[in-house]
Amino acid sequence: MKGQGSQGIPGVLRAVRRWYFKTPERALDAAYRAALKIRSIENDYFDGQSISLSSERYSRLELNQFQSELSHYLSTIERRLAEFRASRSTLNFITQQTDRANINLEPIDETKSRYSPDEKYQFSETLKKLKIIDEVIAKYRREANSEALKNRNATAKSSSPKTTVAVRSQTRKTAIETNGKNGKAAPTRDWRDRLSEPQEPRVETASDVESMAGKASLLPRSILRTIDRIKRELDPNAEEEVVEKFRYYKSKTVISLKFMLLLVLIPLLTHQISKNFVIRPIYNEFFNQNVDVFINQDFEEEAFIDLQRYEERLRFRMAIGQIPKLGPEEMEEQIEEKAHEIAEEYQALSNNAVQNVFADLCSLGAFCAVVITSKRELAIVKSFIDDLIYGLSDSAKAFIIILFTDIFVGYHSPHGWEVILESISRHFGLPESRDFNFLFIATFPVILDTVMKYWIFRYLNRISPSAVATYRNMNE
Repeated sequence: MKGQGSQGIPGVLRAVRRWYFKTPERALDAAYRAALKIRSIENDYFDGQSISLSSERYSRLELNQFQSELSHYLSTIERRLAEFRASRSTLNFITQQTDRANINLEPIDETKSRYSPDEKYQFSETLKKLKIIDEVIAKYRREANSEALKNRNATAKSSSPKTTVAVRSQTRKTAIETNGKNGKAAPTRDWRDRLSEPQEPRVETASDVESMAGKASLLPRSILRTIDRIKRELDPNAEEEVVEKFRYYKSKTVISLKFMLLLVLIPLLTHQISKNFVIRPIYNEFFNQNVDVFINQDFEEEAFIDLQRYEERLRFRMAIGQIPKLGPEEMEEQIEEKAHEIAEEYQALSNNAVQNVFADLCSLGAFCAVVITSKRELAIVKSFIDDLIYGLSDSAKAFIIILFTDIFVGYHSPHGWEVILESISRHFGLPESRDFNFLFIATFPVILDTVMKYWIFRYLNRISPSAVATYRNMNE
């Protein structure tokens, strides 16, 4: 046991050393991914140009969302580049000291690290990533500096005392933060300015980022956050900020609910209007006589069963004396009359099924048109749903996940899927296939369950580990 313990400690130290030696790579990759996210937003919403927070193509709420995403990714780039520079300088120092002391350290498994013997390839990849990061954030730094210059010129032009007071109150909201080491200046905005007038955030290039060691704090972050919260609560403008924040979330909620309601109402209204006023008149005029009474074999069998039950019910009522006994001819007339009624009923069902196909296509087209022309509303709805879902407690998240999985992929879900498939086939006039139903039930819920487990493992486990733990405990 003692020998095993002595062998385990060097293994742990080697694992820690290997993890620390890969810190620059991890930090640079995170900054690189954030830069690609910014470039993706530029390509998707601003035609490859820089993210303009004064664009007239989008509403104020949408510009606030773009600003939030941009600030988040730029902050990630800044922190990760600082981590990259600090860890790389520390590793260089450790390597130099190791070489001087000739310490015989056990070599790292180079096959598990991207810092392979082919250092030329690794150096080239690092330069490429740094170049992309600089290209992405340089444009925002130039815009921030030009805006700061405009603010200083406006301040210099104001001469009267009243104008000076007004400019100071405005520049108080757009204060200039000076970078102590490099002397770079970049404007910052408080929360109210970001709501009322979107501005560019403070950005720096890779060469301007300070090392993490210089920014490290001696106090835990939780204590600093508590102090910052107390400072915000004592701020005389805190009430105004709370009101603006409430208006922001109220606007997001109203827009999201209206858009989700439109996503439901527009396809339904399109279905009913197109079916009753366009498709049905055209169908009755040109195609009504070309469709059989029974569009599929299932309708025919159901009609035979209905006629047989009617005949048996008629004979039973005559046997118990509820109706007078009928002769063979009268009996035949009654059955024939009922057969015509059943035929008309199933003829209407067949016609309705054919009309449903074209009406649903119109409905699908209307839904796609709404989605394609409402990308901004979709982004707001996505943000609203994220806030709604991830704002729930851990027990509520676990309850919703268990409820969803039990309904759609639980042991009793096949009965529900059978009802759904039967309703769909009847809606479109398709013959019901038991083999297809069984195959669908045997595969689709399994795929759905796999996707749900992957989502829990890949995303929820990273965002809310406590919710995953609660889900597992409740499931057990």
